[in-house]
Amino acid sequence: MIASHLLAYFFTELNHDQAQKVDKYLYHMRLSDETLLEVSQRFEKEMEKGLGADTNPTASVKMLPTFVRSTPDGTEDGDFLALDLGGTNFRVLRVKVSDNGLRKVEMENQIYAIPEELMRGSGVQLFDHIAECLANFLDKLQIKDKKLPLGFTFSFPCHQTKLDESILVTWTKGFKCSSVEGRDVVSMLRKSIKKRGDFDIDIVAVVNDTVGTMMTCGYDDQNCEVGLIVGTGTNACYMEEMRHIDLVEGDEGRMCINMEWGAFGDDGVLNDIRTEFDREIDMGSLNPGKQLFEKMISGMYMGELVRLILVKMAKDGLLFGGRLTPDLLTTGHFETRFVSAIEKEKEGLQKAHEILSKLGLEPSHEDCVATLRICQIVSTRSAALCGATLAAVLRRIRDNKGGDRLRSTVGVDGSVYKKHPHFARRLHKTVRKLLPDCEIRFIRSEDGSGKGAAMVTAVAYRLAAQHQARQKILEPLKLSHEQLLEVKERMRMEMEKGLGKEMHEEATVKMLPTYVCSTPDGTEKGDFLALDLGGTNFRVLLVRVRNGMRRGVEMHNKIYSIPVEIMQGTGEELFDHIVHCISDFLEYMGMKGVSLPLGFTFSFPCQQNNLDEGILLKWTKGFKATGCEGEDVVGLLKEAIHRREEFDLDVVAVVNDTVGTMMTCGYEDPYCEVGLIVGTGSNACYMEEMRNVELVEGDEGRMCVNMEWGAFGDSGCLDDIRTEFDVAVDELSLNPGKQRYEKMISGMYLGEIVRNILMDFTKKGLLFRGRISERLKTRGIFETKFLSQIESDCLALLQVRSILQHLGLESTCDDSIIVKEVCTVVARRAAQLCGAGMAAVVDKIRENRGLDFLKVTVGVDGTLYKLHPHFSTVLQETVKELSPKCEVTFLQSEDGSGKGAALITAVACRIREAGQR
Repeated sequence: MIASHLLAYFFTELNHDQAQKVDKYLYHMRLSDETLLEVSQRFEKEMEKGLGADTNPTASVKMLPTFVRSTPDGTEDGDFLALDLGGTNFRVLRVKVSDNGLRKVEMENQIYAIPEELMRGSGVQLFDHIAECLANFLDKLQIKDKKLPLGFTFSFPCHQTKLDESILVTWTKGFKCSSVEGRDVVSMLRKSIKKRGDFDIDIVAVVNDTVGTMMTCGYDDQNCEVGLIVGTGTNACYMEEMRHIDLVEGDEGRMCINMEWGAFGDDGVLNDIRTEFDREIDMGSLNPGKQLFEKMISGMYMGELVRLILVKMAKDGLLFGGRLTPDLLTTGHFETRFVSAIEKEKEGLQKAHEILSKLGLEPSHEDCVATLRICQIVSTRSAALCGATLAAVLRRIRDNKGGDRLRSTVGVDGSVYKKHPHFARRLHKTVRKLLPDCEIRFIRSEDGSGKGAAMVTAVAYRLAAQHQARQKILEPLKLSHEQLLEVKERMRMEMEKGLGKEMHEEATVKMLPTYVCSTPDGTEKGDFLALDLGGTNFRVLLVRVRNGMRRGVEMHNKIYSIPVEIMQGTGEELFDHIVHCISDFLEYMGMKGVSLPLGFTFSFPCQQNNLDEGILLKWTKGFKATGCEGEDVVGLLKEAIHRREEFDLDVVAVVNDTVGTMMTCGYEDPYCEVGLIVGTGSNACYMEEMRNVELVEGDEGRMCVNMEWGAFGDSGCLDDIRTEFDVAVDELSLNPGKQRYEKMISGMYLGEIVRNILMDFTKKGLLFRGRISERLKTRGIFETKFLSQIESDCLALLQVRSILQHLGLESTCDDSIIVKEVCTVVARRAAQLCGAGMAAVVDKIRENRGLDFLKVTVGVDGTLYKLHPHFSTVLQETVKELSPKCEVTFLQSEDGSGKGAALITAVACRIREAGQR
């Protein structure tokens, strides 16, 4: 008993000594964690080089764009063909993908040989042979009459320019067909098929087997965004952000990059970790100096590395008693499958004995132990190097997404990964060590080169079908030049109705006279007060207007809040509170007891009968103070001033904020005769000829008309361009049927229109993989400021995704592009409709004056106009297209409601003084 224990102990010690001896000898092949991290970082730099336009020509890792822009989402459906050519055999497959909740893939395939003479004949002969085999396959399945889409796996170095165009760079793997290199293999195959004329197929995609691997796994796991092959050769691909791919136009979305990583190190960056054995293998290979990384890793070289080490150790008298045999000295006689066999848990040493004996050696137990250790060191180094570069790829994906953690899946194929007993485990371990905070799943691909090509085709088909479906839904929101001209004409007709006495009652565009009859001429001067009441806050301003050399406007203001109980109390309380605030302000400015002219911006619907008389028609924005509707607000303010008996003010003008905007800009630019607001709401005003303003006596001069244009379309005249989404937004608003034009163009509603479209897309499975979040169902959740943010050009799709995440929407990169497109379409339509209305206004001014050409300025204010990245540009383009006889300048207003009210007062005082003189 004791003897056997001793024997076992003796053997263990012996094994241990032997292993240590090998470890010492091969110490260069055992890579520390620091070295692996260093390799990983070097690889990341190489990736950068391959992606850059200037650095790509000299980069060793080529980072080829594949034009595959999306991975499967599981809803792919249909019947596809695949062709797989990558060696002496080639396969034809039929792949049926069905999505009825069960996600099923059925495959039938047939293998055809390629005779030696065809591999070295002409290209035409090769493709004619492939077309003949295809015909045979279709015949056998009796589907020759169907035109099926086909994906073509062509595993040779190619330069791709489109998904269905691939130029062969060089033949490899024993092929030498003439006049194919430098030509597009798809068009050659198409020619051969056409020449036969007995069937027709639609070649949709050419793929490399690595991409096929990623796509096959991506169908089962939608997190899969990396493909890896470790077999005879090695390569990887992954989904990169378009903005980083200099070699392809466009910045939106992602594209799969075929890295061709076997060539890592060809520029010398791995020289410090390559050993004498790596150099020897390279010297004896078919392509010295090329694919140096692949030669340290892949199945084609692993056995050979072990053989070279065995030979050297034997020569140094460390193995086989210094004996060598002709078999051991022959290149390729130690196969990679031997490495897998020797490393198997139980029978490894026995296998080593068998294999070494077959090579004519008489191995001792120590020799077998040493051989096992050599195999372990070679295959461990291979897995570790592979893990280091893979970690670099995953790190890059994580950084692209802007997170600290990453959950991702790698699809893997290849004989070394699948058949070597420990390779996979060691690879996973290295990745985990280098990326401790990431959750990486590995799945084995089943038939990446066949099924994968069909998957790429299925995804391309799905994307095309979904794109078409979305375009169809968005079509009604895209307005043609003719439609916009029609809107302009209708606005013009509604304006005429509002101006005329007979039609005014039933007109939707009210065209209210403002009694502002002149814009600033620059001679205004003096101190003026302005009040600005239009919401829960209220401002008092002192505006000093100077003329002459020091012409300009100096402003001081203070903001006061209006408590809810006052907003909803009595009118007396409200106006007493306002006067109390004015009194506080005058004291604050040290102007107590001074009587100043005052302009009052009152942004509620009013009917004006004079410049200083505005009858409140109805409260909005949450105000409910009693005893005000139907009353003149200037009268109410004057009464409150008298009640206080502290100061006296000369209330000169009541104004609406749109008019204030026009006046503010008019002070800067004498051509400014139009005011426009596009913010939460929308409205416009302009200088109309008195003779056309039938509601006011007198025909001389001009008067500013407050159009209240938001109600354009309330009569139904825009129904033919309103979409189902506009109707939905209108029906659920606080004032259904009212302000229809405003609901198509202003900030309060655009986000809601977008939300309704996104809901529709999602219900139809065209977005967010058909999953509607509770947040998306919430009205008003998609704020208009998001439109401005999403469309801003400097914003990467990453930020679009974080906005969507904030809305509880798990979005892919493709989803972000779609959301951005919807925002663009909705905002563009808003700007165009607004431009059509504006074109009607400037053309009316031109015709009023009988001019062939009008130069005019529009003063603009409002958050949508100021903050949205493209709204102003589209608006201006539209006006230019629809009113070619007008040169329209747009000037942004600064503080129309405060400064504007003071300027109206200043102009009124100037005119009054001139009249008195």
